[in-house]
Amino acid sequence: MKTSDQLSVDKKSAFGGTVLFWALMVAVAVQDYQRAGGKHLWEPVLWESSSALVGTIIFYLQWPLLTNKSLLQTPRRWFFRLLTYLPLVCISFVCVTFSIRHGLYALIGDTYSHDPWLEVIVYESIKLSIFFGLFYVVVFGVQSYMFLVEEKANAERATRLLQQAHIQRLSQQIQPHFLFNALNTISSLMYSDLKAADTAITRLAELLRHTLDLGEQTETTFARELELLRAFAELMQLRFVDRVSIEWQIDPRSLTCKVPTMCLQVLLENTFKHTVEKRSAKTHIVIRTSSNENILSLIVEDNMGNLGQNPSGIGLNNLRQRLTVMYGGHASFQITQSLPAGVRSEIRIALQDSANSALIA
Repeated sequence: MKTSDQLSVDKKSAFGGTVLFWALMVAVAVQDYQRAGGKHLWEPVLWESSSALVGTIIFYLQWPLLTNKSLLQTPRRWFFRLLTYLPLVCISFVCVTFSIRHGLYALIGDTYSHDPWLEVIVYESIKLSIFFGLFYVVVFGVQSYMFLVEEKANAERATRLLQQAHIQRLSQQIQPHFLFNALNTISSLMYSDLKAADTAITRLAELLRHTLDLGEQTETTFARELELLRAFAELMQLRFVDRVSIEWQIDPRSLTCKVPTMCLQVLLENTFKHTVEKRSAKTHIVIRTSSNENILSLIVEDNMGNLGQNPSGIGLNNLRQRLTVMYGGHASFQITQSLPAGVRSEIRIALQDSANSALIA
């Protein structure tokens, strides 16, 4: 199990890289040996293999230090800590490596010859210091890059979680607002039409059941959103009998598209609140969807509304914020005045399979 102060590094990958490196070193040593006129190819293989074995062991003994996140945040401390161990590393490498070579030569009845020990230690230490110094620089670069990638991923994850929390908070603000309006509708029906009030309670129960089924989902398919919208529209039509008609123009291609939960309900509720409630004449509402050029368009339009008398309330502000948080620049929301009368509300969302498409303003 990785400790919290170490970067998540794949040891198998590091081991594979080490094996490939030492295989290359053995191949180079064999070629140099042949060019020098050597006749026993097993000797350069033995020399480099013993170096590879000891070097790999030292590498894994240093692994906790090489991947120490707290030290990597202060490069001077990281390099200083490694350099303080470098003399011990060099001496240990020379002693263990040459001991292995002496032992293997003795097993086959031969003698391993080399320069005097002092010269060997000095020469090998200088060579190893250069080698390990370059190795530390490479490791530091790789580890620093991985550290930056991890930090970036953590920052993105934190931003994503914050956005989700924000969306959930906005979604939860809609539900009490909607419930308040629905109960007002039922209350008004209780004094005029008990049968309609009973039907309204049934439709409200259906809406609440669908809402509970959605749970804390901030996005749903338009087909599911349409179910909620039809139930809400029927509930409102029971209240405003003979004062409203609703026409549905639904593009079948839009049914599988993802949309913010209860987005069209907010628009339809706004139309009832600012147009239908305030006029005795019959209001005709058109709910239209289209999916063209990788843009999903959701429209609620009436023939009686006045934009000057249709202020932006809690629901619409909430919707604007949700679209911004969820889609950024890939979604837009506009309310415009139709001529000679009427208000048109439109949500435009870039489809997920073409997130790079620009929205048409």
